[in-house]
Amino acid sequence: MPCPSTSDELVFFVNGRKVIARNVDPEVTLLSFLRKNLRLTGTKYACGRGGCGACTVMVSRHDPASREIRHFSITACLVPVCSLHGAAVTTVEGVGSINTRLHPVQERIAKSHGTQCGFCTPGMVMSMYTLLRNHPEPSEEQLMEALQGNLCRCTGYRPILASGRTFSKESYGCQQKGTGLCCLDQGENDSSSPSRKSDICTELFAKEEFLPLDPTQDLIFPPELSRMAENSDERTLTFHGERVTWISPGTLKDLLELKAKHPEAPLILGNTSLGPAMKSQGHFHPILLSPARISELSLVSKTSDGLTIGAGCSLAQVKDILAERVSQLPEENAQTYRALLKHLKSLAGQQIRNMASLGGHIISRHCYSDLNPILAVGNTTLNLISKEGKRQIPLNQHFLAGLASADLKPEEILESVHIPHSQKWEFVSAFRQAQCQQNALPDVSAGMRVRFKEGTNTIEELSIVYGGVGAATISAHKSCQQLVGRCWNELLLDEACRLVLDEVSLPGSAPGGRVEFKRTLIISFLFKFYLGVLQELKKLVKLFSVPDSHRYPEISEQFLSALEDFPVTIPRGVQTYQSVDSHQPLRDPVGRPIMHVSGLKHATGEAMFCDDLPMVDKELFMALVTSTRAHAKIISIDLSEALEVPGVVDVITAKDIPGTNGAEDDKLLAVDEVLCVGQIICAVVAETDVQAKRATEKVKITYEDLEPIIFTIEDAIKHNSFLCPEKKLEQGNIEEAFERVDQIVEGEVHVGGQEHFYMETQRALVIPKTEDRELDIYVSTQDPAHVQKTVSSTLGIPINRITCHVKRVGGGFGGKVGRPAVFGAIAAVGTFKTGHPIRLVLDREDDMLITGGRHPLFGKYKVGFMNSGRIKALDIECYLNGGCTLDDSEQVTEFLILKLENAYKIRNLRFRGRACMTNLPSNTAFRGFGFPQGTLVTESCITAVAAKCGLPPEKIREKNMYKTVDKTIYKQAFNPETLIRCWNECLDKSSFHSRRKQVEEFNKKNYWKKKGIAIIPMKFSVGFAATSYHQAAALVHIYTDGSVLVTHGGNELGQGIHTKMLQVASRELQIPMSYMHICETSTATVPNTIATAASIGSDVNGRAVQNACQILLKRLEPIIKKSPEGTWEDWIEAAFEQRISLSATGYFRGYKAFMDWEKGEGDPFPYYVYGAACSEVEIDCLTGAHKKIRTDIVMDACCSLNPAIDIGQGLGESGMFLGSSVFFAIADAVAAVRRERDTAEDFTARSPATPEQVRMACVDRFTEMIPRDDPKTFKPWCIPIA
Repeated sequence: MPCPSTSDELVFFVNGRKVIARNVDPEVTLLSFLRKNLRLTGTKYACGRGGCGACTVMVSRHDPASREIRHFSITACLVPVCSLHGAAVTTVEGVGSINTRLHPVQERIAKSHGTQCGFCTPGMVMSMYTLLRNHPEPSEEQLMEALQGNLCRCTGYRPILASGRTFSKESYGCQQKGTGLCCLDQGENDSSSPSRKSDICTELFAKEEFLPLDPTQDLIFPPELSRMAENSDERTLTFHGERVTWISPGTLKDLLELKAKHPEAPLILGNTSLGPAMKSQGHFHPILLSPARISELSLVSKTSDGLTIGAGCSLAQVKDILAERVSQLPEENAQTYRALLKHLKSLAGQQIRNMASLGGHIISRHCYSDLNPILAVGNTTLNLISKEGKRQIPLNQHFLAGLASADLKPEEILESVHIPHSQKWEFVSAFRQAQCQQNALPDVSAGMRVRFKEGTNTIEELSIVYGGVGAATISAHKSCQQLVGRCWNELLLDEACRLVLDEVSLPGSAPGGRVEFKRTLIISFLFKFYLGVLQELKKLVKLFSVPDSHRYPEISEQFLSALEDFPVTIPRGVQTYQSVDSHQPLRDPVGRPIMHVSGLKHATGEAMFCDDLPMVDKELFMALVTSTRAHAKIISIDLSEALEVPGVVDVITAKDIPGTNGAEDDKLLAVDEVLCVGQIICAVVAETDVQAKRATEKVKITYEDLEPIIFTIEDAIKHNSFLCPEKKLEQGNIEEAFERVDQIVEGEVHVGGQEHFYMETQRALVIPKTEDRELDIYVSTQDPAHVQKTVSSTLGIPINRITCHVKRVGGGFGGKVGRPAVFGAIAAVGTFKTGHPIRLVLDREDDMLITGGRHPLFGKYKVGFMNSGRIKALDIECYLNGGCTLDDSEQVTEFLILKLENAYKIRNLRFRGRACMTNLPSNTAFRGFGFPQGTLVTESCITAVAAKCGLPPEKIREKNMYKTVDKTIYKQAFNPETLIRCWNECLDKSSFHSRRKQVEEFNKKNYWKKKGIAIIPMKFSVGFAATSYHQAAALVHIYTDGSVLVTHGGNELGQGIHTKMLQVASRELQIPMSYMHICETSTATVPNTIATAASIGSDVNGRAVQNACQILLKRLEPIIKKSPEGTWEDWIEAAFEQRISLSATGYFRGYKAFMDWEKGEGDPFPYYVYGAACSEVEIDCLTGAHKKIRTDIVMDACCSLNPAIDIGQGLGESGMFLGSSVFFAIADAVAAVRRERDTAEDFTARSPATPEQVRMACVDRFTEMIPRDDPKTFKPWCIPIA
């Protein structure tokens, strides 16, 4: 069909308003259109791949067949705006507003304290809102399903789910509440006095105060769109972009003609596969065909032998179709459908399932497909259609391998998929193992089917297909053929494992790595299938009274647990906190669970983040060019092609920097040499972000590789490659102590790195002023003063010409302490050179490539102890992978060494630490700052001692814990009273000892599932090890109407620091918080600030705010005394008339802190916080999966300024280290496995405890059966860097 030269009009609605888009570009996503064209910035950009849910919106369409309106959630970052013709889009702004009327979803998530940084909150709101539009009283299962595709990095999901549960009719309390008891109400020795209990609270919000759900508040579906759908326009719609043409035919006939004319053009529906490939892998298609308007592709038909589903049906629709069919069919006929349903519940998130089509999933043939293995073993048929006619092909191993003889012809499309019913004496199962249970790609997936000769256990047909173990989905066809005719017994199982391992071979260098784990899963799944079928055979034999049934092997009771998958359960729990004193005035908010002051704005999308700021006149966009080599000399940089790209204004290189180009060993822009992949070399400035990114691909850089290239700690030690001198602390006589102990154990611990994954990527907006070379910089940072100083030195202008503004930050976790200064400075150079405002927003891929994360660690310990478990000597040596430049690695090493002892008093100690220099992006500050990695070594050592002594780890912990006032290894006085109280309370409240016995009983009865339990103490030192870093300032203005503006040096990262500062000011000025406001953090109002970090921001800035308010109140005292019955407004007016200053600077000089490393002593920390956590888990020994059963956390928050916020912080980050109780509970379960199987109990601890680590530690017949490769014979796909 001829394409018209002009584009058609795109018609759709957004928040009830009609949008007519002309000349729309097919490469523009809905997210981009909403944010840039419509200025609806509540929908956030976070990952760009549909994986995090921050950009969730609701799409509604009229279904002409049912004449109903369908509402479904989607991720706007993947949806091409061209696909929305005839649709209604609802964004968070269309749900409710603080300026008009809040929707109950928005109100409840805010008041339930389900928001901290708030960047993910609009997406959460939209997922829940869509659920309520379809199910006004949703079940808990529906709620969990609706939020599967939404990530939250800081809050923890419990308060978010708690807000959603308020809409459910189901009870959302403890399952035992019907008995009048709760499993969390009582501990083992609950001896709390009535007076103590009276000041303990459990509720953080009052449900009865919530707005009721009112359907009349919802936007109606536009009648115009209903008419459009009923009177369907069959003409072909065409949209021409700069590079791509989008064609949307109105009839199947037109689609087939277009496919014949453009055989290479892909069909695009959900864009969940094509979109990420085009974005990240550079795939490009000049013509895209959209079959969205072809009703024939969404037809569903039921026949006596099966189910035919249109290829255009979304995976969410397929799930509903299969669920309905399963409810109608006898169990024997629905086995394939049940297997598909099982995987559809965990495949991606709800938004992706709403978008992705069945046909697209099949045709994409991803090697990791969840559904294709099941469809293949289920004898699925693909119904194809073209201009020439129809034909059928089987979805078999040849199709999945992409063989031309078994594939679609270029002009054909997939019309529908026929999935046959299963039959009597036929069994179908599905298996998958991923890094987590939901919304994660599987490491290995499998579909298995067997049919027996009726009344026997003789195999008549067998089919086994795997995903994730090769470049395509693989069938074990030959193995299955050899097993036909065999009886279903142990002999068959052993031979089947050997045959399958031989046929489904995985080379040691296979993409994705984890080769031995995948090989083990291949046969572990086969074993699960064997057991499951054997169990079902026995049921059939019993049902039909089959003779000779004694020939079926018996299944041990201990083995039955292998058949059960871990259920997806909604998190539950209670929190308790100390209420304020009964005499505290009601107006005083300190200590009360006050909602985050931006909570409602988070929920409505009206909270502004850095990239939500409107475009500035003449604004340009910047994109970064990074190194593709790990260690190389730069021979040349050719910018000519990049400068020719339309819209490109300039390319910024190191030569354009007027001042200092970073530090000598840490350049802002690389000069002559690059030290890692991802190092910034130059930056493109263009009129649009798309143009800038395209131009980065045109920059040609010639390299000459240099040696050595160091990635691992092992290689760094070998090459003596270190970033700073060794840090060391020692006490006692360690060598002498080792000679006097009963036993000595040596071991290793490996701790992997971690991405910050703040939801808001690094971003900055630099705006030049008209005179004096002044700059306004809006930046997402934890340390605006550092950005200010760096820009000053980079441009060679005084600091006083630069003002940095921070309204709020979408998560930081340490990743926005140092790095934002680099991006701010490079953007500022762009502004300096072009004279234009510059906006720099990193894609998620670039952010993760350029910035470092948590330091990976390799630790070695040697511990000497008595048989009683008393540790007499401990020697720990730690190596951190610091990356290619120093960054914060020296300080991280120091903090790690200072905090290694954790809660234990050991008389003879030696701690040593070094930061290794490697050719990786520099690792940097990360929440806990070395403490989690180092203390994991210490606690692993404790566990090893327990194993050697034959005692539980908690006994060793208790025996070696600080008992009385003493001094730490660095000679700082320490009182362990609160630590011991936290430990004892956690033991009691968690019913630890009785649960330990229950765990042991469970483990005796179950061979393939094991439970573990662990309790971990924590002594966490707060603050920086330098006095000057504890100072803080604040500026408080009182205006003549009585309103108060508070400014301080802390930055709102989601931790609620602004809320707490207003609580402090409210108490000190004795006026309600409603009188007060915090605008932003600015270097113009509070200069020379310290980074908001080290868990001390609220403390020191609160002192500064307190000081400012006290100064003001003292000035007002004479007026208040003179007119005690007056109002606040009267007093302020009188003060103004009497020329009393209503503005005050508050200042806190800080805590004294110092550390002398030469002497190995000091008072480096102002104080400590304490806690203890108990966790219980269950592991699947065959897959490595684990399920967290329960966690109890006792945390000392001293006098909490805001219990709701502090509890949220505790749940989100588990007190810096308390989350390790889960790690050690998993280790406890693994140890139980190894004891039972007479395997050496001491094994190298590796964190994180991934399914791979867990499975391979649970040594059994299957781990022994797999082939092992000689490491010298292949190059692995990935290597551990710790």
